[in-house]
Amino acid sequence: MIDRTNARRMAARALEVARAVALNGVVAFALLSLVIAAGGHAVGPAMRALWDGSFGSWYALTSATLVRAVPLILAGLGVALAFRAHVWNIGAEGQLLVGATAAAIVALGAVHLLGAFTLPAALVAGAIAGALWAGIAAVLRQRYGVLEVISTIMLNFLAAYLVGYLVRGPLQEPTHVYPQSSDIAAIAQLPRLFPGSRAHWGLVLAFVAAPIVWWALARTAAGFRVRAVGANPEAAQSAGLIDAARTRTRAFLVSGALAGLAGAVQLTGVTFALYENLSPGYGFTAIAVALLARLDALAVLLTAVLFAGLESGALAMQRDAGIPAVTVSIVEGALILLALAGAAGTRSGVLAMFRRAPAGIEDEA
Repeated sequence: MIDRTNARRMAARALEVARAVALNGVVAFALLSLVIAAGGHAVGPAMRALWDGSFGSWYALTSATLVRAVPLILAGLGVALAFRAHVWNIGAEGQLLVGATAAAIVALGAVHLLGAFTLPAALVAGAIAGALWAGIAAVLRQRYGVLEVISTIMLNFLAAYLVGYLVRGPLQEPTHVYPQSSDIAAIAQLPRLFPGSRAHWGLVLAFVAAPIVWWALARTAAGFRVRAVGANPEAAQSAGLIDAARTRTRAFLVSGALAGLAGAVQLTGVTFALYENLSPGYGFTAIAVALLARLDALAVLLTAVLFAGLESGALAMQRDAGIPAVTVSIVEGALILLALAGAAGTRSGVLAMFRRAPAGIEDEA
């Protein structure tokens, strides 16, 4: 009886999330149409170019949208996990860059030693590097009271400068002409999923990671501790005998590991070399992905594909219709504000979202 009740509750929750994401998609296209019209452009050709560049063909879907969705899913899962624990990890971008750097070091320096194990070693190295980078902010918070919002933002810049130094110094390609590393060996690259497509096995990894994170949060003791600390750390510590500080630190580290894994997947599956601007802001967009998903791990899959489709379509819209790609950024910002306002309700405004328990905690406990 309990299992049947839980199944109905999960099905209702999944339907609610799907409806919310579908509504967000409709709102996104409506807002984009208004912005395009306000700029004096023809809406029809612009929206056609957007659709053709994102979902309009098998190639656009698998080689543009889904490829962009992979780092957004992994980093978005990390952000959602951290936020559920009341840890404001704004450093997914830096953790992603550090993860890509670690993956490049392993893939370039250990390929002769590791052989066929180079690829999994590079992915693991990326995840560990992301966790360690997040651990810096965790230590600053625990020992010195430095707010993680500030420290993670600063660490983003530090990671970007670190990549810049490495690709102009120790990791620069042999000719020293281009500010990038050498290409990694084929054995260290993620295989393609479909012939004639850029989709790689990182997509499968991302789609497997989402239900694992959801299950861990909803069905394990560790997940319950994360949700309890996120809801009310003082009550969790006093009534539930939960070490709130340790729980937040662990959530921080796992969040960083997921973002670092996103960077490693991006390097081994897409760029095949380390260079500046390897990420066009995936770590920052991942925050929007997590917020729009209302910190639900399964919904992150849908919101990541939505944002990836918007960004892929924006490039096609700029190329084919002459409309600046940054127009989509306006729509993304509006979606985030609407999501925050809707999550907060009418009780306390936007900031209420960050003061109350994440949706579903009472049902999942």
